[in-house]
Amino acid sequence: MEKTQEILNYLYELITKYGLQILGSVIALIIGLWIIAKLTKVLSRTMEKKNVDESLRGFFRSFFNIALKVLLLVSIASMLGIEMTSFIAILGAATLAIGLALSGTLQNFAGGVMILLYRPFKVGDFIEGQGYMGTVNAIQIFNTILKTPDNKTIIIPNGGLSTSSIVNFSAEELRRVDWTFGIGYGDDTAKAKNTILRLINEDQRILKDPEPFVAVSELADSSVNFVVRAWAKTSDYWGIFFDMNDKIYNTFNKEGINIPFPQMDVHMHQ
Repeated sequence: MEKTQEILNYLYELITKYGLQILGSVIALIIGLWIIAKLTKVLSRTMEKKNVDESLRGFFRSFFNIALKVLLLVSIASMLGIEMTSFIAILGAATLAIGLALSGTLQNFAGGVMILLYRPFKVGDFIEGQGYMGTVNAIQIFNTILKTPDNKTIIIPNGGLSTSSIVNFSAEELRRVDWTFGIGYGDDTAKAKNTILRLINEDQRILKDPEPFVAVSELADSSVNFVVRAWAKTSDYWGIFFDMNDKIYNTFNKEGINIPFPQMDVHMHQ
């Protein structure tokens, strides 16, 4: 009975001594989280009004939110009477331990920061990196998410992506479309060249400046090869490429221009 009374007295002293501090800290925590949520929304609306790139919005929003919450926790610890020197020392030791355990994750975080700072690509670009090709769907803190043309999702860690070679097919407004077309030996090369130029000029998507280029590039084993180069908007690249292949095949047949294909002669010796 005496022990119970002692425990109750001890609890009463704790409540009397620290109750107001704990209550004030809880209220401060609730109000602080509410203010942080409001400030995060304000930041999001501001970035949207300023037309900040979509790739940067999510990163800055998350970073801002986390930084304010860390400051709030430090303030709450100070209100509870925790010595900041000891608190910071414990926090530093914990950060070091977590950093050693998550070195790969931190490398991906650093890679994400580098990508967002130097912007080798942005959301919506079609890129090739780490052996994969696709449209950038999202740039997250640790990973970049690609969507392939056949609608597969590829998640690439930012660490490797930021330190490797990247091909950005969408970075420039214009792209050169290249073809190689072969005709048979004995066919009229001038006629073939004029036919190719006519088909190119008929396509309104192909630019007149820079001027399209058509020339004999190789006298191959079974064909005379033409190299064809034309410039177009990046968004029109694949449409022009596939359409021209189809037009060349059908027009060469109509014009009597032969398109060689591999053949094998078999000689029978008696």
